[in-house]
Parts: sequence; structure tokens; C-alpha cells
Amino acid sequence: GRKKPETQLLIAGIDAHIYIRQDKITLAQLEQMGELAGNYENLFSKRAQFYKERGLKNKTLTEEDYKALILEHYTFLSRPVFIIKNEIFIGNSQPNILKLMKTLENV
Repeated sequence: GRKKPETQLLIAGIDAHIYIRQDKITLAQLEQMGELAGNYENLFSKRAQFYKERGLKNKTLTEEDYKALILEHYTFLSRPVFIIKNEIFIGNSQPNILKLMKTLENV
């Protein structure tokens, strides 16, 4: 079957998996990610099906909008998300994954 979408948080050497289909992202988790990412837009996936369905690409979204949408539905979060020693890695682009792998070698 299909692999479950997950957000993996690695905090202070503790490996924690959060399966965001079952366990919604908490406000505290999202605020931590937003702080590390610089803003909520950096965490937001514009590829989400609901992004197109709701016509959001034609609207000007605020930071509060991005935050609320990510809390509302997990597909608005760019995945995967890794947090390692207060550094955040968002999404599955090749440069991001290579940077993540290099960081993991030094953990």
C-alpha cells in the first residue's frame, strides 16, 4: 500500500515520528516549526489539492492564514519536516534532502 505521510521530528537526539493523518499537528509543534522556518509560508505546501480547490492561489494569504490552514489539514504542510538540533529541513527537494543527509552524518 501507500506509505503514510509523516512528519518526523528529531529533537535533541530523540527520534519521534508523528503520523499527521492520525495525530493532528499541535499548535505548539507548528509554532516551533514556524519559528525555526522563519515563517509559516515556508512550511506551507502550495501543491496541496485543497490549495487549488479553494482558489487560494488567487488570494493574498497572511501568516495567520498559513498557520490556520496547516492546523486545519495536514496536506497544507510541506512534507517531510525534520528538526535536528534546532535546524529545520522542509520538503523533499533534492538539495534539502542532501543537506539533511549531511547534517545527519554529524549527529
